[in-house]
Amino acid sequence: MISKLLVANRGEIACRVFRTCRALGIATVAVHSDADADAPHVREADEAVRLPGAAPAETYLRGELIVKAAQAAGADAVHPGYGFLSENASFARAVADAGLLWIGPPPEAIEAMASKTRAKELMGLAPLAVDAVTEADLPVLVKAAAGGGGRGMRVVRELDALKGELKAARAEAASAFGDGEVFVEPYVEGGRHVEVQVMADAHGTVWALGTRDCTLQRRHQKVIEEAPAPGLTDAQVRGLHEVAVRAARATDYRGAGTVEFLLAADGSAHFLEMNTRLQVEHPVTEAVFGLDLVALQLRIAEGEPLPGPQPPPAHGHAVEARLYAEDPAAGWAPQTGTLHRVAVPDGVRLDSGYADGDSVGVHYDAMLAKVVAHAPTRAEALRKLAGALDRTVVHGPVTNRELLVRSLRHPEFAAARMDTSFYDRHLPGLTEPAAGPAVRYAPLAAALADACGRSRFGGWRNLRSQPQVKRYRTVADGVEHEVRYTHTRGGPVADGVRVVRAAPDTVVLEVDGVRREFTVTSYGGGRVYVGNVALDALSLLPEPTVRQEPGSLLAPMPGTVLRVAEGLVEGARVEAGQPVVWLEAMKMEHRVVAPAAGVLAALHAVPGRQVEVGALLAVVQEDA
Repeated sequence: MISKLLVANRGEIACRVFRTCRALGIATVAVHSDADADAPHVREADEAVRLPGAAPAETYLRGELIVKAAQAAGADAVHPGYGFLSENASFARAVADAGLLWIGPPPEAIEAMASKTRAKELMGLAPLAVDAVTEADLPVLVKAAAGGGGRGMRVVRELDALKGELKAARAEAASAFGDGEVFVEPYVEGGRHVEVQVMADAHGTVWALGTRDCTLQRRHQKVIEEAPAPGLTDAQVRGLHEVAVRAARATDYRGAGTVEFLLAADGSAHFLEMNTRLQVEHPVTEAVFGLDLVALQLRIAEGEPLPGPQPPPAHGHAVEARLYAEDPAAGWAPQTGTLHRVAVPDGVRLDSGYADGDSVGVHYDAMLAKVVAHAPTRAEALRKLAGALDRTVVHGPVTNRELLVRSLRHPEFAAARMDTSFYDRHLPGLTEPAAGPAVRYAPLAAALADACGRSRFGGWRNLRSQPQVKRYRTVADGVEHEVRYTHTRGGPVADGVRVVRAAPDTVVLEVDGVRREFTVTSYGGGRVYVGNVALDALSLLPEPTVRQEPGSLLAPMPGTVLRVAEGLVEGARVEAGQPVVWLEAMKMEHRVVAPAAGVLAALHAVPGRQVEVGALLAVVQEDA
């Protein structure tokens, strides 16, 4: 039996595996990069081993270092988590060759399904020939044969763009997975992403644990997942289960795996791939089946059979939302900085790899946490999760919290009529600046709390005091607000608002007979949070401005320069919208394009160089 287990991963999934290990009495070992030296997964483990460096390629993707770490710590088993080396057959073999127990499928099964092209061949399917795509085949999807998470994936709607997208996809796939192989398949418009969780042991038993719907995605990465997938007929579910079990048996599969499908508008199911690992969204399956999938993984690895026949159909409904440090209104740009506070109400499950005070850096995925709600019906689960996220407090980098709340409450999603283009259609409306009293009166609450904190109310005179003025800028939309209030014997007074109580951390206001309480928190540097509304205090004097040369291309987020457009040099001509520089941040690739047609007057971006947000990458001199 396993006595000490090392998790070859970081963040939320490492913490998740450690939780089950503690319940089973298994000692735990973490590995960490220098950037993660004080991360929660390190603090939660019984022991930790340093992987020198910060970037994934130097640390979590170095299989030989992780095997040495397991041996040094005296671990007898390795769990790969998801991402990084979780679907790497060579790593699985290296673990076994070192005399360690591998918590995952056999390397042969990983190899059979690791390449999406070989997986399709195994299932009797075949991708389109890259050099034979015609106008009649459009739109098509270019995909990386290895890995996942949307990396190396491009939708092509014009035949002339195929060559360029193939090249870009190959480069991204090689950078992300060390394998530049890509393939082309038909792109299903208006489809739904549905998957089946399988568990298989070494005794011939394969479970198909219901279905999950992962349709709400941005950049081909999942945002909201639920189980079971809504609106499927019994016949559709049986068909999906049959294919999933066939895929597992075809590879002599062991452990946890996920078979993914694209469900077309006509109800037909198209096999996408089999992920030979635990999925990020596994908690929704755990909730509706009452299982611990990590505990089952460990049981299977120890050679034990699954506990009985296929579990009965799921009870209730579960929904999971991924809380990302990103700005959906700015092209999903990842955000960095100090995560001062995350507080989620009781009654929902929280899986997170961050704690208050942690730093969100540029090297790893932007997901801060997963929040999961379980209820008897789908409608109740959606309401429960939306309500919990609405009351969740996040102080730090900009997140997608508000987008998640609005998505869960959107009529199309509530009616289960969504498809994979949901955000393409609805993103502008879902990212409109928040309104309502919580936002409208936040600057006033901040000003009153600040006045109390500085104890400047002073002594009172019979003469009426002059109004106090403070200025704030709302971080979410950049709108500036001027706040005026007056000190009286009865306390501060603001036009149209009755100040019931004011303290440095709490302000109670009454507007039109309705009393509202505002929690005010400041972490220094002029940033103040009123509930979830982030405000920057402004000087009453004019602020100096930073001048940038017209046509300047600035880094939209901190990251690493991946590459510069081929053949592009100073003096070259560029067209409006032409990609100039590619940046990588938080496992995502971002293109910086020319704002207008003109001449490249300056090029400062250097591949491999780290840049901060706002760094000058290039200058395009626009045509007159």
